[in-house]
Amino acid sequence: MKLKSQEIRQIAPEMDPLRMGMGWKEEDLKKPQIIVESTFGDSHPGSAHLFELVQEAVKGISDNGGKAARYFATDICDGMAQGHDGINYSLVSREIITDMIEIHIKATTFDSGVFISSCDKAVPAHLMAMGRVNIPSIIVTGGVMDAGPDLLTLEQIGMYSAMYERGEITMEQLNYYKHNACPSCGACSFMGTASTMQIMAEALGLMLPGSALMPAMCEDLRDVAYRAGKQSIEIIRLGLKARDIVTMKSFENAIMVHAAISGSSNSLLHIPAIAHEFGYELDADTFDRMHRGAHYILDIRPAGKWPAQYFYYAGGVPRIMEEIKNMLHLDVMTITGKTLGENLEDLKNSNYYNKCDEYLKKIKRERTDIIRRFEKPIGKDGTIAILKGNLAPEGAVVKHSAVPKEMHKATLRVRPFDCEEDAIAAVLNKNIRPGDAVIIRYEGPKGSGMPEMFYTTEAIASDEELAKTIALITDGRFSGATKGPAIGHVSPEAADGGPIALLEEGDIIELDIPERVLRIIGIKGERKSLEEIDNILSERKKDWKPKQKKYFSGVLKLFSEHAVSPMKGGYMD
Repeated sequence: MKLKSQEIRQIAPEMDPLRMGMGWKEEDLKKPQIIVESTFGDSHPGSAHLFELVQEAVKGISDNGGKAARYFATDICDGMAQGHDGINYSLVSREIITDMIEIHIKATTFDSGVFISSCDKAVPAHLMAMGRVNIPSIIVTGGVMDAGPDLLTLEQIGMYSAMYERGEITMEQLNYYKHNACPSCGACSFMGTASTMQIMAEALGLMLPGSALMPAMCEDLRDVAYRAGKQSIEIIRLGLKARDIVTMKSFENAIMVHAAISGSSNSLLHIPAIAHEFGYELDADTFDRMHRGAHYILDIRPAGKWPAQYFYYAGGVPRIMEEIKNMLHLDVMTITGKTLGENLEDLKNSNYYNKCDEYLKKIKRERTDIIRRFEKPIGKDGTIAILKGNLAPEGAVVKHSAVPKEMHKATLRVRPFDCEEDAIAAVLNKNIRPGDAVIIRYEGPKGSGMPEMFYTTEAIASDEELAKTIALITDGRFSGATKGPAIGHVSPEAADGGPIALLEEGDIIELDIPERVLRIIGIKGERKSLEEIDNILSERKKDWKPKQKKYFSGVLKLFSEHAVSPMKGGYMD
């Protein structure tokens, strides 16, 4: 077994004494050297508990003849960043964590890596780094928090906050919900971006089978971290680097799983960015094509009924894969050194499903309450659609499974806002009427870092009348918890002079999700031909002036200058 770390020792004489200076023994220097990279930190519940998993992974490495080195690049929390400029730093944090891990691994050579993370940008960043550095690598995800009283979960807080602002509940009621929504560590207990990306990591073949989105506080997860540490040595012996495992077939498997679980729309930023680091170009049209006709079978919030902790109880990713087996590439390689099909057979012959059934008994639910049978899906046309037209020539994203049927086809009048703050004020002050298209622009990667429009979507979704009669259309993005008539990632974005920047009050938009259409069909309340509209937009473009740049220094300046289109993944080129 030829180890890169041992080659570097021979040409870097300071390496040995520096490592011994932090307590390494002479025999440790000759062992396979494994980086244990995590986002542990007191930043939010998804990362605060990860050190325990780090220590379990270290034990597994040591027990299998390796030597671990713990490294940390802590992530931020979108929830804590909401409602202020902090949310603008969210997407770019994915890039910076990826860069930091590249530095950690390239500056000091390692033979393998264990990556431990839980949340929205951390898991994508770890997957991107695994593709970029391409060493033998395995990921452990930190699981999901418990639900609160009466199955209260965090994504409901935006709704309750909007209800309070409208005078529908008291401050005492709001505080009760706020104080009980996060009863433990772990990712938020709904199928948001964190939960989705944990599942995507397993679907790509980079996790131990059945280990994604486990309850964060269960003992099973500690065992997974220990076994992952041991497996990090085995994949060196097998000669399996990250790119040996993840192929285009792996990404296609992940997209099919994404459709089955009604995954977050933010996955359309993350999966193409991950694919790019693995050497593949994956466009949004591939999502649209593969979601068409795909069966959506997971009844988990926000689109469904149950908290995300129930996912593992029902059998997790393996059970989802069993139900959609005919649509998967079962011959892809995985981190176990076996194919996906072999892993699924091994799980059926193990105690895995029996253990899941024991959890189901405790909550008095049947597996099919949570993960439906393929023959009895919640929906039969996937959950994500890519809309195109003269408003979004490069595309826009909608999670149609969360959109009321009344809004799948609509003609809407434009109400443009150049920032989210103005838009949410209009919604809460009842200045938005049925039939409006609330346009929030200059919130794309180059405009302001592509923040989430979470509070605006929650204000709309919690208003019974507006939720079924208006649409929110933005070049920004949404929380993975978003439900309701929300269309994001409109490209080209306003900061690039895309058509969304040229809309004016009273213009008319046609939305047709079944036909994948988002286009301008009228000007100032009057219908026009598409040719007339093109001419009017061309004239408006002549008078359009770019909005003054928001950032003149720091990381957001870099991001605004180098980010690619959201349709490509929003990474820095």
